[in-house]
Amino acid sequence: MSRIGKAPIAIPAGVTITVSDKNLVTVKGPKGELTQKLDSAITVSQEEGQLIVKRSTEQKHHKSLHGLYRSLLNNMVVGVTEGYKTTQELVGVGYRATHQGSTLDLVLGYSHHIVMVLPKEVKVTTTSEKGKNPTITLESIDKQLIGQVAAKIRSLRAPEPYKGKGIKFAGEVLRRKAGKSAKK
Repeated sequence: MSRIGKAPIAIPAGVTITVSDKNLVTVKGPKGELTQKLDSAITVSQEEGQLIVKRSTEQKHHKSLHGLYRSLLNNMVVGVTEGYKTTQELVGVGYRATHQGSTLDLVLGYSHHIVMVLPKEVKVTTTSEKGKNPTITLESIDKQLIGQVAAKIRSLRAPEPYKGKGIKFAGEVLRRKAGKSAKK
C-alpha cells in the first residue's frame, strides 16, 4: 500500500487543475502552467479542495505508479504557487560564472570557457562577491527541469574529495579524504 499515494494534495487558492479524458493533467497557477500525462491505471479526482490520486488495481507496478504520480502532481502544485530555487557554489581559484539572459558562461579551470544555453523555463542569476565563492542561482516552476539543469552544471566540474574544488550545491557537505602522508 502506497502511503504517499494515499495522501491528498491540498489545492491552494488561485490554482486550477483540469483533467482531460486522455489522462492529461494541467495545473495553472500564479507563476505559470504545467502539464503531466498519467498512466491509464491512475485516476485523479477533485474533492472538497483536494486532489485525490487512485489506482485501478493492487499490482506492484500500479502501486509504484500511484506514489510516483501523486508526488509529481504535488510538485506541480507547489511549483505553480511558490516555485523552486537551487543555489550552487563554484569553489576554486579563478572559477567564475556570468550570465546574459538565459546563457551561462563558466570559467572552471579548463583552457576554454563553457557556455550553456539554459531552457527558457529556467531563470539564472550569478553573483560574485569579493572574499566569497561565486554562486549560480536557478529558479523555475518545474522541479524536474531545474534539478536536471543543476545536475548538468555540476557535472561540468564535480567537487573532488581532496581539496573540495568544483561546483557544489549550497550547504552541501563534501566527504573529504586525507592526502598522501609525507615520507619520514
